[in-house]
Amino acid sequence: MELKNLEQKLKFLLESLKTEFQTIRSGRPSPRMVEDIKVEVYGQLMPVKALGSISVIPPREIQISLWDKEAVNAVAKAIENSSLNVAANTDGNLIRINLPQLTDERKKEMEKVVKKMAEETRIKVRTAREDANKEIKNLETGKKLSEDAAFKQKEAVQKLVDKINEEIEKLLENKLKEIFE
Repeated sequence: MELKNLEQKLKFLLESLKTEFQTIRSGRPSPRMVEDIKVEVYGQLMPVKALGSISVIPPREIQISLWDKEAVNAVAKAIENSSLNVAANTDGNLIRINLPQLTDERKKEMEKVVKKMAEETRIKVRTAREDANKEIKNLETGKKLSEDAAFKQKEAVQKLVDKINEEIEKLLENKLKEIFE
């Protein structure tokens, strides 16, 4: 595995974690919380983001302005049935979602979920590192890489992994701050 491939794979894992974190409810509302909720309209499943524009009204409200009034009830129902556990208030083409303050118990649950996501990503990173190191070892065994070159490659792999692990840690810290604010 070339270093470029490994770097791309690790960056993809980091981006996936960022995306997952954005779907987790914290003290702050985010359009990501509702945009991918599937709604059955026009005889097919569509994400909320395809049916209207989503905006955040501070401190804890998400507003969805739907393009088609016929979809309002279906969208509101889909949001209420989602894992968010919130009520959707409709007003013409608008749907308003007021996010209640998180309880301490709910914050602790969120903390566990977020830490688990981070750990799963770290495991994927370790697996990618092991695959890269195996490939380097095979090249060395097959005499396509010298011992020194293999050592340098392994060092470069480890540097990439360390950098990504630091970024995962920063993401985790920021998400935990956000949950507990």
